[in-house]
Amino acid sequence: MEQVSSTGLPNIDQHLIRRKATEPIRSQRTFRLDFNKTSKALYVIGTVLKANLKRSAPPGSNYFSVQCSPKVQYRISPPPTENGRLPIPFTGNTVLLITMDTASENEFDSKLSLMYYGEKSMVMGKAVVHLMAVEISLDVDADRDGLVERNNPNKGSWTWGPKGHGAILLVNCDSERSYVKKPDSEIAEVTRVSDLNDMSLMVLRTRGPPRLPDGYKLAMHISQSDAESVRVFRTKSTEGVQKTLKNLLFNCFVKDYPLVLGKKDLSKEVPYLGGNAEMKFYVEGLRFPDKDFEGLITINISLLEPCSKYFPETPIFTDSVVFRVAPWIMTPNTLNPVEVYVCSTSDNYVFLKGMRNLVDRSGSKLKICHEYMNRQDRWMQDEIEIGYIESPHQRFPVVLDSPRDGGLQTFPYEELLGPDFGYVTRTAYDEEVSSLDSFGNLEVSPPVTVNGKNYPLGRIIIGVAFPTATKGRNMTKVVQDFLWAQKVQKPIALFSDWLLVGHVDEFMTFVPAPDKKGFRLLLASPDAGYTLFRGLQNDGNGKAKMFDGLGATQEITVDEILSDETLQAENNYVQNCIDWNRDVLKRELGLDDDDIIDLPILFHVLEDNRAVAYYPDMVNMIVLGKNLGIPKPFGPKVNGRCVLETEMTRLMTGLGLCCTYIDDFTTYHKMLGEVHCGSNARREPFSFKWWNMETI
Repeated sequence: MEQVSSTGLPNIDQHLIRRKATEPIRSQRTFRLDFNKTSKALYVIGTVLKANLKRSAPPGSNYFSVQCSPKVQYRISPPPTENGRLPIPFTGNTVLLITMDTASENEFDSKLSLMYYGEKSMVMGKAVVHLMAVEISLDVDADRDGLVERNNPNKGSWTWGPKGHGAILLVNCDSERSYVKKPDSEIAEVTRVSDLNDMSLMVLRTRGPPRLPDGYKLAMHISQSDAESVRVFRTKSTEGVQKTLKNLLFNCFVKDYPLVLGKKDLSKEVPYLGGNAEMKFYVEGLRFPDKDFEGLITINISLLEPCSKYFPETPIFTDSVVFRVAPWIMTPNTLNPVEVYVCSTSDNYVFLKGMRNLVDRSGSKLKICHEYMNRQDRWMQDEIEIGYIESPHQRFPVVLDSPRDGGLQTFPYEELLGPDFGYVTRTAYDEEVSSLDSFGNLEVSPPVTVNGKNYPLGRIIIGVAFPTATKGRNMTKVVQDFLWAQKVQKPIALFSDWLLVGHVDEFMTFVPAPDKKGFRLLLASPDAGYTLFRGLQNDGNGKAKMFDGLGATQEITVDEILSDETLQAENNYVQNCIDWNRDVLKRELGLDDDDIIDLPILFHVLEDNRAVAYYPDMVNMIVLGKNLGIPKPFGPKVNGRCVLETEMTRLMTGLGLCCTYIDDFTTYHKMLGEVHCGSNARREPFSFKWWNMETI
């Protein structure tokens, strides 16, 4: 019963007028206080119930007073001009802000009452509300340390940088199943516990009475646009979790993770467990960032309040978390190799032998794609690019399958997709696929700094038509859009359509270096080739033969090469094309001339003014740590040594690199490719975490 003073007014603890909640305020909810009525309100800790007192007051009311239970706090806005004066006069639209600090132990175990007065001693009415406080928090790893912290204040937004925040989500594009070849994101349910490792943990934490009042419920929901990009599963119960742990020991299939949200499920009720409880959810990405998808996803939990029998529930509280889908990241030559992939064909035994010796020296593994799988398609570099995806709790390689679809078409899906090895592709439905869509035309630089802007994961490099070309070939837009959308390795477009095959790896590559920027850019250079050959001629070696030992029809002397004016004109054109790209690379990668090494390589121009390498293209190499697998150039010999090999070895030895020359003349070079075109490598990931990039 209320205690009444000698004036007939309730005694009030005066300091409550200025008392504030200690929890951070997340949101306010308009609340109606009806006079001469007792009502009930479910309060969520961290929010504010906002009641306009004048709007709900009886006619003629000029004053009011408030009394509440110990667990209830309130403040008045605007604050009373005379602190301690009772009753309190209305000032315009006087607002009562109600908060609570701790969850209730029982239903509606707290109370707030409001007395209305006409004159100071005239009671006009009374409003009473019984309050029940619950704590609801949807939590993720917002600080990116691998742990799901409680109610991080930044969980509802996403920012870049080492001081940034926001949770990270992987596209669940590997396949944990041996009996079916499909990415896990295309399987309708969780059937292996190991699949959960590829998902991001999200925890619903609640605290309060054993159950919600009748009609109240919790619902998890996403937007229709996000539903194409994410799925959410949950654990059924504590018993289900224990059973799952038991199944994990036997690596059995489990079905204790029902789907909560997905393409057909935008909203679903989830249990309120009561007491101090946690419910785990597992979130998986369904697609990578792309032109029509920035990569951000919002998941919400709402508390719904019943209105009446004939009306739907309405939300009275919503908590939200934001994920960013991890980008697909390429790896440059400066990262150590893990596995090397090559094809076995009926004629490439010599090439395979050289590759095997090189891979053994590098300490990596050689994976051979046999003829039944490659169908005589030997161009392993052109079919795939192997990158990776990463979150704070998980990381695995992901193969990007090119749209070229040659004999190796099924290799990445059938042979690489598997547990902790993902798969992604882009299909050009309305575009013509050209040679420029092969991934010899897709490279990435080592980390660089350009005009003060850091690219700690390097920059993607692609080849396209010259900007003024009207009928040039280009990489399909669908692939370019995908590469740009990953954001963390901002692409650079070079001019490669001057080449018959049209790939950037025909005139450039990167090798590690112990100084300066940690790498060198190697560029094919007809000028360097002519300088080398003129030096031979001046030294009296003009009769030395190119392609010595490959047969009389192949052999040609240095004098004959230098006297061929058409060949000279062709290489002048090629040098102009390479110089244009050189300037772009210097500008976009922040390079000086000292960061570039010119390799002596000549070209020959064929139909449509497009060029091919005149002899095995030494820049088209595979880089395995400090070991370089270089196409054997079959250059002129002086004192029994190939002068092209000698010059290449001299240039690379200065960087602490070891050169191995692999004979690919018949089985690759004459088919318009070289060592790099016929091989591929999976490399170690960057130690740098992509989410720590300062600016995008």
